[in-house]
Amino acid sequence: MKSNIKHILWFALAIIGLLPMVSCETDFDNPNAPTVDQTFSSREGILAAAVGLQQTFSTTGLRFIVETPAVTTREGGITTTFQNMIELEDGGATLPNFNSNVQGLWSTMLRIIKVAEDIEANTESIALEEGTKSGLVAYAKFYKAIAIASLAQNYTDVVVVTSADNDAPFVSRIEALNTAITLLGEAKTLITGTPISDEFSAQITQGNIDLSNSIDAMLARYNLFAGNYDAAIAAAGQVDLSSTSLFTYDSQNLNPIWARVFQNDAPNFKPRDNFGLPAEFSFDAADGRLSFYLVPLAELNQNGLPIEDLAGFYNASTASIPLYLPDEMQLIIAEANLRKAAPDTAAAIVALNEVLTDTDDVFGINANTAAYSGDGSVADLLNEVFKNRRAELFLTGMSLEDSRRFNRPEPSGSAMDYEEERNRNFYPFPDIERNSNPNTPGDPSI
Repeated sequence: MKSNIKHILWFALAIIGLLPMVSCETDFDNPNAPTVDQTFSSREGILAAAVGLQQTFSTTGLRFIVETPAVTTREGGITTTFQNMIELEDGGATLPNFNSNVQGLWSTMLRIIKVAEDIEANTESIALEEGTKSGLVAYAKFYKAIAIASLAQNYTDVVVVTSADNDAPFVSRIEALNTAITLLGEAKTLITGTPISDEFSAQITQGNIDLSNSIDAMLARYNLFAGNYDAAIAAAGQVDLSSTSLFTYDSQNLNPIWARVFQNDAPNFKPRDNFGLPAEFSFDAADGRLSFYLVPLAELNQNGLPIEDLAGFYNASTASIPLYLPDEMQLIIAEANLRKAAPDTAAAIVALNEVLTDTDDVFGINANTAAYSGDGSVADLLNEVFKNRRAELFLTGMSLEDSRRFNRPEPSGSAMDYEEERNRNFYPFPDIERNSNPNTPGDPSI
């Protein structure tokens, strides 16, 4: 088994080399690397593709998913002179299409979508156990879904299928979220009807990813974002809150946020005080999430923003990062109950209190504070949910989506206004897409 896994990992690395790279100055052909056709026509190759899919998402992908909106929404303050980070913190209407974060987020998610499509298209033709086939196709649908939804959280329009002719159509972000929901539903049906095999579990998820619970968690998340509130509540209720799904790292594949904050003692950004929220959102000093994520640091960044040191899942080079956090499900239930046509404030308070009084979170993210005692209006409860989403889900890539959805103050469009809660609503479409795809829409004004 160890020998098989080593071969699969080697193929995975080769597959990553086959994919289009972002901001790569020089590309060389490797005569020893497998061709794309070879990769997706053999058992070993397609298993390696699934390993490579997760590896790309959990390293390069997660870096852009977390870092880019973190700077835009003031979760993080920059601590570098790299132009891409300066442009993100300055924000405003002049954020360039060639910003490497704007390009990297877009390109990496399209890379994930393309490999997922290739896995799904080729799995059936390869001799595999039925449970391995169902696992591979479900896994491909799962990663395609979260890549599409990650784009939808940051761009007004999204590509949901790739095109070899560089003319992929765009759909609205809400249509993209519903596409992701459909893919997740198909993945769930597949592994329910044909449970994943021991082979798939041993060689692909390796005990780190609970695919069934992860699918339900993402169904809850994206149904909430798409405004499907009853579906979001139902999916969140299906998630086993004692289960975990983890992206794991090693000396060759480092925790991507650690690499941006700690590596070589040259941080690109650091977390902001108060999770980057304005003073109107105050936390009990004993709130366990403060000490979980933040290490006090009496410093300002170059633009005068107060910053802290980072802890949580990001302060070790090989620390694992959860795919989702259990209390996100309670916060989804709370918010969805408040946003329904007939709001259920009682149900929302019950779910919110599960987060506020938590002392036994599987990852140790325990607020361990008093139950909610504020006003019971929908507006006040939504403010409380927003505050707790920022604290609970700090640096998980959802802050820009949340800031818009909770109608936080609109950005002015002016660059270098560091008092704004967010300096963009959406990102411009990267030049690499606009210059090759004639269907690319116009950029949002802000």
